[in-house]
Amino acid sequence: MKKVIALLLSVLMLISFSACAEPAPEKTRFTKTYMDYFDTASTIVGYEETQEAFDEKCAFIEKELKRYHELYDIYHWYDGVTNIYNVNKEAGTAPVKVDEDIIALIEFSREMYDLTGGKTNIAMGTVLSIWHTYRENGNYDYFSAEVPPMEMLEKAATHCDINDIIVDKENGTLFFADPDLKIDVGAIGKGYATERIAQDLEAMGVDNYTLNIGGNIRTIGTKADGNGWVAGIQNPDLTSEQTYILKVAFGDLALVTSGSYQRYYYVGETKYHHIIDPETLFPKDTFAAVSILTPNSGVADAVSTACFNLPLEEGMALIESIENTEAMWVEPDGTIHYSSGFENFIHTEE
Repeated sequence: MKKVIALLLSVLMLISFSACAEPAPEKTRFTKTYMDYFDTASTIVGYEETQEAFDEKCAFIEKELKRYHELYDIYHWYDGVTNIYNVNKEAGTAPVKVDEDIIALIEFSREMYDLTGGKTNIAMGTVLSIWHTYRENGNYDYFSAEVPPMEMLEKAATHCDINDIIVDKENGTLFFADPDLKIDVGAIGKGYATERIAQDLEAMGVDNYTLNIGGNIRTIGTKADGNGWVAGIQNPDLTSEQTYILKVAFGDLALVTSGSYQRYYYVGETKYHHIIDPETLFPKDTFAAVSILTPNSGVADAVSTACFNLPLEEGMALIESIENTEAMWVEPDGTIHYSSGFENFIHTEE
């Protein structure tokens, strides 16, 4: 009888305490956009109890975006920063002391090189710089636009061995065994930086946020109401009235798309986009876009580039080999292919 009375008292106390407990404050959706990093727009969406709390998180995010942007920039130098631009100029003659986050990116890029069978290769800088120059000239003066000579590309391709990037972790240096090698992290740097920032936020206990860094979307938790974040996947046919091919709903995942519609130029009637196949040294037109859903934004960035250049069957096999990863391929005529679980994420509600 005493045990029954004690149990009843415990239940009554629990009910009493529950009734007295204050409900959790409601969270409000806040948004902030930056235009200064990775040559793109960066939009932060988060749910917080106050504007001040959101601004505090954004101050951290902006500081880190600026830091990674400067470290991974291959086109500009910054006072007091030894970045990849400096590495490309100096590492071919002597080891260069670099920030540990550059070394971490190089090591991650090696992992992605192995994962993608060399289809995502940061050591392709010599080839990519040629295409960049011709593309910029073509965009500046359409009537003088040209395609790089194959002989020039083939010569540059002899300086793209990722094993010639020598990392000395103990001394914190990078050295190029091939003095003509150049690094280009355009296919991986932004996604990797986005992931690192997201992981830092998660370690701080941040929830209910999404980072959209120039189309590299990384969600942290769900929306405040527990529903998944909804994002549209751009229609690569920019002439279509349908802006998005479809929408997906997800949480604690990254969404990244590689497409031929993002950066390109014309030579006559032929379009040459910026995703260069390491084998042919030219852009491929097999797909118009490839979208990846996976937990890690850096992996999503690297794999979307690889799958854009791989035949569909090989790309499918790659996706199925990576845990918790799905993909969607869009052909130039609009034909769509899905990996085995991608359709589970398609958002159909209005």
